Amino acid sequence: MELPTSYMTGAFAKIPAYFDAMLTAKAPERFTIKFLENIGFKSSSDRLFINVLKTIGLLDDSGTPTKKYFDFLDQSISKKVVAEGIRDAYADLFEINKNAQTMTQKELEGKLNSLTEGKKGKRAVEFMAKTFKALCDYADWESKDEEKLPMNEVNYSNMKKNDADVMDSNNSNAKLQTSFDLSYDIHIHLPATRDPGVYDALFESLMKHLSSKK
Repeated sequence: MELPTSYMTGAFAKIPAYFDAMLTAKAPERFTIKFLENIGFKSSSDRLFINVLKTIGLLDDSGTPTKKYFDFLDQSISKKVVAEGIRDAYADLFEINKNAQTMTQKELEGKLNSLTEGKKGKRAVEFMAKTFKALCDYADWESKDEEKLPMNEVNYSNMKKNDADVMDSNNSNAKLQTSFDLSYDIHIHLPATRDPGVYDALFESLMKHLSSKK
């Protein structure tokens, strides 16, 4: 994929305003200079934003709004749609640095100069980097993997996990208790005697005491 070469040459700080104005207007059949003027942007430098919108996939080559444009109009995901468009358009840059949106202006200029193999002049590379950075500053880069479950589902999942942990713990304790047996070794020192009656009396007494302990 070739690195996009459409860029602003000024008015970088107006990029959030362009997007905000688009959100308050009905999607046009074609996004023309006239439409841009109608939403409040009449400067010649503003017109370059149309090509930027084509770069990130909100418009096709004819200026017709794409599905991504209509997704963008859902304000709950607008900035995520822009982030997705940037990732697609600048895929080569994100291959070099998966968090390219966090790169500084100087870092971006260095990488863009390398990716364009020095075919772009210093000024052009500077504008490309500033355009990319301004777009990234508007976009929402929160990872999709970080989306949270609804609170009730999270709590239910945690409860199930905790219950399972408790059951495992109880089962382990039960196994430990049932497999833990005590044994006794009794050593009796008999007196030296030739009278069998002495031994009989000792064993009788021992049996009596052991029986009373049951």
